[in-house]
Amino acid sequence: MITSAINPIELKVFLNHIYEFKKGVRQMILYTTNKKYEDFAIKRLNTQKISYIIQPIGNDRINLFFGSKECINAIRLLVTQPLNKLTPEEDFILGAMLGYDISAQCKCYCERKVRCA
Repeated sequence: MITSAINPIELKVFLNHIYEFKKGVRQMILYTTNKKYEDFAIKRLNTQKISYIIQPIGNDRINLFFGSKECINAIRLLVTQPLNKLTPEEDFILGAMLGYDISAQCKCYCERKVRCA
């Protein structure tokens, strides 16, 4: 049930992500949202039998990773700290898993490696 506390735009984005996953467009999604939508999202993911993990990020917000079981198992091992604390290698792998433009990921990786050196 959709309550008045749920922002329809955020809900539409979330539901579109589920649709894309179910259609095979994406194997994994990172959905950042307000914590007040967590219960709704978890219920929907459980109903759809979609694997997920939640990463609290402060300020009443969460990162919700969901998708194939294999991807979520890898995320459990890879993302063990806030996303802004990931190494350049971890960030590169995460971006590739999320389907980001690989050329842009390579450029970002090289820039981060130079800054970290």
